[in-house]
Amino acid sequence: MTDQEIGNLLYEEALRFVNRRFPRGWGGCAAMMTEQGKLLLSVALESFNGSAGLCMETGAMCQAQKENLKITHTLCISRDAPGDTPVILTPCGICQERLMYWGKGVKAAVTNPENRILFRTLEALAPCHWADAFPEEEQEHSCG
Repeated sequence: MTDQEIGNLLYEEALRFVNRRFPRGWGGCAAMMTEQGKLLLSVALESFNGSAGLCMETGAMCQAQKENLKITHTLCISRDAPGDTPVILTPCGICQERLMYWGKGVKAAVTNPENRILFRTLEALAPCHWADAFPEEEQEHSCG
């Protein structure tokens, strides 16, 4: 599959999930594709204590680590109300750090004025990443 085909699939599956899971009010979802062809979906862990919450991407990343899957693409959407066009959200800095576990080549859908599905590698999002100070063999990566 091409990046555009993967992006379209992730977007459609995330939107379908959001509309089912959040029939009223706000809704959001992260969708990730793995090298093994598995699609992972997750939502934010909300908490009365805001500092205890977790980003939408976290659950899918935990599932990938648990199942020893390599994430290749990630897309996150959010909408304010049913019927609204969801916006694509670039992974926050913490999620970019978490995604780096699968390497600089992970492709993340990024926020853009046209709200198009555009992927950028983690390397493009963080060209001067701190891990570059260490030899590749010292960096922890997934799936061999």
